[in-house]
Order: sequence, then C-alpha cells, then structure tokens
Amino acid sequence: MTVKSAKTGASTHASTEHEYEFGGPLGAAGIVFGLPLLVYSSIFLCNDVSGCPAPALLDPKILTLEKLKQQTPWPENGLPGLFDLEVTAWVSGYYALLVALQLLLPGEEVDGTTLGTGGRHHYKFNSFNSAVLILSGLAIGTAVQGTDFVVWDYIWTKLPQVVTASLIIATLQAIYVYLASFKVPHSGQSNDEHRELAKGGHTGNMLYDFFIGRELNPRIAVPPWVPVVRGQVIDLKVFNEMRPGLIGWVILDITFVVHQYKTHGFVSDSIVLITLFQSLYVLDALYMEPAILTTIDVINDGFGFMLAFGDLVWVPFVYSIQARYLAVYPLSLGITGIAGVLAAQGLGYYIFRSANNQKNRFRTNPNDVRVSHLETLTTESGSKLLVSGWWGRARHINYLGDWIMSFSYCLPTGMAGYIIKSYQNPVTGAVTREVVQGRARGWGMIFTYFYIVYFGVLLVHREMRDEEKCRKKYGKDWERYCQRVKWRILPGIY
Repeated sequence: MTVKSAKTGASTHASTEHEYEFGGPLGAAGIVFGLPLLVYSSIFLCNDVSGCPAPALLDPKILTLEKLKQQTPWPENGLPGLFDLEVTAWVSGYYALLVALQLLLPGEEVDGTTLGTGGRHHYKFNSFNSAVLILSGLAIGTAVQGTDFVVWDYIWTKLPQVVTASLIIATLQAIYVYLASFKVPHSGQSNDEHRELAKGGHTGNMLYDFFIGRELNPRIAVPPWVPVVRGQVIDLKVFNEMRPGLIGWVILDITFVVHQYKTHGFVSDSIVLITLFQSLYVLDALYMEPAILTTIDVINDGFGFMLAFGDLVWVPFVYSIQARYLAVYPLSLGITGIAGVLAAQGLGYYIFRSANNQKNRFRTNPNDVRVSHLETLTTESGSKLLVSGWWGRARHINYLGDWIMSFSYCLPTGMAGYIIKSYQNPVTGAVTREVVQGRARGWGMIFTYFYIVYFGVLLVHREMRDEEKCRKKYGKDWERYCQRVKWRILPGIY
C-alpha cells in the first residue's frame, strides 16, 4: 500500500555522479565473499569440541589444516556437510512464520517519510507482537518438555547448517531485489507504487550494485486472490531489519542458556546478564519499530546483499558469540562484577534510548511538548536541525550509547579462552570432559570482545557516511551546524 501523491512522474533514474563506498567494487567483493567465511570461522575456531580458540591455533609452527579440522565441528563429509536440506526447510519455515505474523497480526499503521517521487509508503508495524508470540511458543514448549525441547538441541547441534540456510535465504533475496530493481519506472512513466532507486546504488558495476542495493525500498504486494491479507505490502528492507535476525539473535541466546544448564547443571550470572541485555536491546528496537523510518538505512540505503546478509546472518550469529562462549565455559561474576556490567549497560541504554526518542519525536511532531523547547538551526530548505538537548552535545550522540552498551555484552566473558580436555576411563570406556582455561586464557577475547571493536568501527564508518550525506544535502548550513555542534560522537574527544 502506498500513500498517493500528485507527483508520480518524478525521475527515479536521475543521471547523477555516484561515489563508491566500502572501498568500491573491490571492497564489495571482499565483503560479499569474506564476511560469510568470517561467520563460519567464528563457529569453527571457537567451539565445544576442543576449545576457544581451537588449541592448534596456539601452536602456529606446527599448525596443519588436518589438525585444525579435527579440533573443530567440521562435517565428516567436508564442505557439502555445511548444507542440510532439512535444516534449510526449518529455517525457511521460521522465515515464512514471520511473514505470516506480519500479515495476519494487527499493527500500528504508519506513513513513511516523503520519497523522491513525492509519495510516501504505508507500513504496518507489529514485530514486537510477533516476537512475543514466538518466544511465548518456545516458552510453552520448554515448560512441557523441559530442556529437552527439540528446538534447543536442534539449533545447537546444527548451528553451521543453520548459518548456511540463513546465508542462502539472504543471498536469494539479494538476487531477487537486484533483478527486480531493473523494473523501477523511468522518469515520465507511471509510478503509482512510488518505486525508486537508491542514490549510489545504480553505479553500473554489477557486483557493487548487488552488494549495496539498487532499489531503495523493494516491496512485495500480496496477490489480490489471497484471502484475509489481500492488499497488504511487505517492505523487504524493513521486514528483514526488524524480524528474522533480531528475533533469531534472542532465540540463539536462549539456546545457549539451555545448553549451559544441560551441560553444567546451572545457569551462570554472566550468561543471564548477556541474554537479558541483548533481549532488552532487541525487544526495545521491536517495540519502537516505527522509529526505523527515520534511520539512514531506510531513508538512503538500498536493499542488497549488504543489508540482507547483515540482517539474517551477521547480526544473529556474530552478536551471540558471547552467550555461545559462556554456554561452554560458565563464568561467575559475583556482586562486584554484576554491578560493573549493570553500570555500563544502564549508562549506554539511557543515552541511546533518550537520544533516539528525542530525535524521533522531533522529526515526527516538532510541537511535542517534550521537544518543542529545544533550540534549532533552520536551513535554507526550511528543515530544522537540533542544536540543543542530546543532539547539541554531539551530532551522533546515540552512537555513543550504543557503543557503551556493547561493553556490557563482552565484559561478562572476562579474560576469555578455554581448552577442552577429554579423559577416557580405561575400565568403563566412559569419556570425561574438562573445560579449563590453561594457555588459552586471554586468546578467546579475540572472539568474545570482537563485537566492541567491530561495532566501534561500524559506528564511526556509519557516522562518516551520514556526515557526507548531510554535507551534500545541507551545504553551507551543515558547516554552520558543525560549528554549533562540534563533536561527532564522543563530546570533548571525537
């Protein structure tokens, strides 16, 4: 469904000079082919077979590929074993369930921002309710069957195959939206659906455009012959950003909590904190779902492999590494440790949510009494930029809160690293496993603290992209704004 506008003949193929991002075609190739390998590596090299990292990595002089395979959950039949048709069917079923809930559940009806065509898309938001229903179903299954509920063991034992299934779905979507983007109407053609290409997404380089995303907001309308939900439209970018990966992230965390309990007979305070913090982050994002319409992802970025892979693969499987680590090597924080982690989470969340709420309220209703008192700078185009409140402290102050929260996800793993030692009873033949840190202590931080480093780089890069777009959009007004609000993310430092 699209909000109509008289301006339906606006150019969607304007001939503008495009600038490459992410290192251009070479950088896009590195990300498309390199990041999936990084996700698999995080699962194989930090594992429950031999250790985190795999002990062979601690002796690079005698390291061999064969030895490394023996110390990882590498499939017996090699690469083909990473694909499992049954797992792919179940993951596809999960995705289909989310589509059904999007269409069938009631939700908040919201109109998006004005597009280059002059119209606005219409959205129905109900991802929070969808998440509650799915998590409630898993809770009921666990209450009935206990920790033997099939979902938890299935995900744990089939994790590499679940990654493959998610990668396949993400790639197929990227291919679909790339091909469909060539049907976006040209200037002068009828464009009632208000389709348009993303700026910088149609450079002519096939690999780069496939990666960055050609169409701004690819959408799929429900066929008119489908009862009950006919007339509804799914925005693929918004759907993927808010549902499969974020909800999957929480499901993975819970899977790891259950595995820790089944293996060790208790649940550590560290894994409880991480799961609660990350669940809060996800559920908060889902509850505030309409706020996504004012983000750079929706307003400027096309939907291609970058977002499809990020949403369905990178977010759930990389962001849950800490909980997976603690599932194998529990760590007790104690009162002091808990207090420190809670302080980091509380401060980060307060900055993140307060700043985002302030921005969203100002953009949607500047007369709201909670933001109407804030000082603004009026640009030549008539738009207003906040220069007081949270946004008077730094131009991207919400990123600071986001980054501070990332510490609370990693600190509970401590000086990470463990080695799994196996002993066989010569009489009974029973094998006993012992998980110790040994010489792996500290080396596991490469995996469990990766999120802090990666997320910091991501936020700085995102901030630089946003700054460049704003500089082009506002011109001299942006320079005036930067003189008023000098700091980018961290007041007084950056």
